[in-house]
Amino acid sequence: MQPAPVRHRRVTVDGIDTFYREAGPADAPVLLLPHGYPASSFVYRHLMAALGEWRTIAPDLPGFGYSATPSPDEFGYTFRAYAEFLQAFVDALNLERYVIWLHDYGSQFGFQLALAKPDRIAGLIIQNGDIYADAFGPKYDFLKKIWENPGPDARRRIAQHVTLEGFESEFRGELPDDVADRISPDLWTLHWSLMSTPDRVANLIHLLEDQPSTLDWFSREQAYLREHQPPTLIVWGPHDGYMPEASARAYQRDLPDAPLHLLGGGHWLLETHLDEVVPLVADFLADTYAH
Repeated sequence: MQPAPVRHRRVTVDGIDTFYREAGPADAPVLLLPHGYPASSFVYRHLMAALGEWRTIAPDLPGFGYSATPSPDEFGYTFRAYAEFLQAFVDALNLERYVIWLHDYGSQFGFQLALAKPDRIAGLIIQNGDIYADAFGPKYDFLKKIWENPGPDARRRIAQHVTLEGFESEFRGELPDDVADRISPDLWTLHWSLMSTPDRVANLIHLLEDQPSTLDWFSREQAYLREHQPPTLIVWGPHDGYMPEASARAYQRDLPDAPLHLLGGGHWLLETHLDEVVPLVADFLADTYAH
C-alpha cells in the first residue's frame, strides 16, 4: 500500500480554532484518532500515512499541539470538557459513523462518544487506554496519593512532572534499552516546546488534577462494552508502567471474543512497532466496515 499524504487543516469548533490532520479519501470509512497526554495529533502521523485506504482524522485538542488555547473562562480543561469538545469536533466534520482509537486520555474522551451515541460507533481499537482500576500499573501509585490528598501540595507535585524531563519520561517510560532508542527525541522536544507557556502548563495541571473524575466513568464504560459488544481490536505495548499487560487482559472480562495482541513496545506503540500494528489495524477496519 502506498503511503497516503497527510493533510493539515483547521476548523472552528465551538469558537475554538482547531488544528487537525487528515489522510485518505474523503468518502472512505473513518478512523477517529483522539490523542492523550502529553501529546497531540503528531503521534498518529505515521499510522495515518500507512492507512491510505481509510479516512483517518486526528485533532489537536484545545491547549495542545497547534490548536488554540482558550481561557479557562471559555473552556473548562476537564475530562468532561474535552469529551464534549471531541463530540463537537465530530459534529463539525459531519462524521456520522466511525471506528475510534482509544489511547491514554483519548480513551476517556472517546468512550464518552460511544456512551452518548453508540449507534455512531462502528468499532473500537484499544491501545494502552485503561478503564479497569484494579488493573492499574505501579506508576499510578504516585497519582493515587495525589488524588487522596488534593490541594496546593499535590498541585506542586504534579507541576514537577510537567517539564521537559517529565515529558521525556512519559515517552520513554519503562521501555527496554533496545526499544527505547526507537523513540525519537522529537516527541518530547516538540510537545514540550508547544506546551511550555504559562497558560498551557496551568491548564494541563488542572486537567491532571481532574483525572479522578474519570474513575466514576469506568463502570458505565464497562457496561457499554458488555451491552453493545462493539467490534474491537486490542493492540498493546506491555512495557507500560501505567497500563501493563493486566490492563489489556482486563478488557476480555467484558469483550471475551476481542482479539488481543501484546507487542514488544510500551505506551507509545506506534513509535516502536508501527509495522506490526498497521496490518492488524488494516485487517480490522476492512472486516468491520464490510459488515
